[in-house]
Amino acid sequence: MISRIDLRGDALPEGGALRDLLPRAEFDVEAALEKVRPICEDVHHRGDAALVEYAEKFDGVKLEHVRVPAEALAEALEQLDPAVRAALEESIRRTRIVHRAQRRSTHTTQVVPGGTVTEKWIPVQRVGLYAPGGRSVYPSSVIMNIVPAQEAGVESVALASPPQKEFGGLPHPTILAACALLGVDEVYAAGGAQAVAMFAYGTESCAPANMVTGPGNIWVAAAKRYFTGRIGIDAEAGPTEIAILADSTADPVHVAADLISQAEHDPMAAAVLVTDSEELAEATEAELKTQVAATKHIDDRIVPALAGKQSAIVLVSDLEDGLKVVDAYGAEHLEIQTADAAARADRVRNAGAIFVGPWAPVSLGDYCAGSNHVLPTGGCACHSSGLSVQSFLRGVHIVDYTRDALAEVTHHVVTLAEAEDLPAHGAALKARFGWKVPESK
Repeated sequence: MISRIDLRGDALPEGGALRDLLPRAEFDVEAALEKVRPICEDVHHRGDAALVEYAEKFDGVKLEHVRVPAEALAEALEQLDPAVRAALEESIRRTRIVHRAQRRSTHTTQVVPGGTVTEKWIPVQRVGLYAPGGRSVYPSSVIMNIVPAQEAGVESVALASPPQKEFGGLPHPTILAACALLGVDEVYAAGGAQAVAMFAYGTESCAPANMVTGPGNIWVAAAKRYFTGRIGIDAEAGPTEIAILADSTADPVHVAADLISQAEHDPMAAAVLVTDSEELAEATEAELKTQVAATKHIDDRIVPALAGKQSAIVLVSDLEDGLKVVDAYGAEHLEIQTADAAARADRVRNAGAIFVGPWAPVSLGDYCAGSNHVLPTGGCACHSSGLSVQSFLRGVHIVDYTRDALAEVTHHVVTLAEAEDLPAHGAALKARFGWKVPESK
């Protein structure tokens, strides 16, 4: 059901050579780019009419309006199962606690007497958020996108999610209810690359956004790449990943259950166990067979995901090598299930989010830990972060110098400008002092 990669014995290679030995899903955004280009440009030129046409072509629904009516949001919230509502409200509460603590404050540094640089944090003005709607419904992703944007102080927040034939062309009602709980009333029935194009260019019903965030399929990722530069993006999200670093103290029941929990997302989902215990590997393989047989989404998601080239049990000589492997892999979600889990977790450099010990599974982070589950995939955790309040803020430096403070440094500015053969840069300062360089004090 799941393959093995044995890295025991010889010394592990470094850098890219080690990464190349590890399992990874194939996710060719560049190839998808050429297919989304005409869709994006069609939305640019035809606006809502193009969105209506693509909804019929890709989602099998005929839309009267792309924007979801306010009454549909209210109705979805009114009809929401009380238990689901309570769970969403608790998820919102915990997520808001964590993200409110991420707010940045303005800070002024006095560089010299009379010379200050202030760093001011300004929120993005308008953000388009994307909530997937394919194999599963993700109200949790609505929370994970909207809460940090709100806590950052974003003025205008809009959300797009694919229209669903089952619900008369509206996004899934739980998505709508989550928006209503969060106070977001600008929601669009649009999916895929066309939704990203709607936010990037704007249409008759939707004003253009400065930024688009949220997970999606390869077409959403390709559209984000297409519009990079025109809009800000969070990341080109690929298939979900879990890596588990575990030793002989780990419970194979927990390990198998956590691998399956991510495999049920998608047939391209990656599930990787890194361990120095062959006994744990064998016990986990046995548990996978037992637990998979008793769950849902077996043939269309879980089995293809576990059997795919992106998933494996990686055997290492010891946990030191295990740390090297998980750092090289850079998982979206990394669980540490070892005897000294907290100490091991503290040494990890590359992961989207780290889950410490047996009582912090990835599923907790998906919903109710308070952390954000929009995380870097495909090894991007070595250079990128998950979604946060910071994602929606821009740091702007405000420079304020007096005449004396400028005079004191003018000779250095002029010298550097001339060294770079940019004399007009120096002249801009000389002009303020009668075209003479003031004597330094």
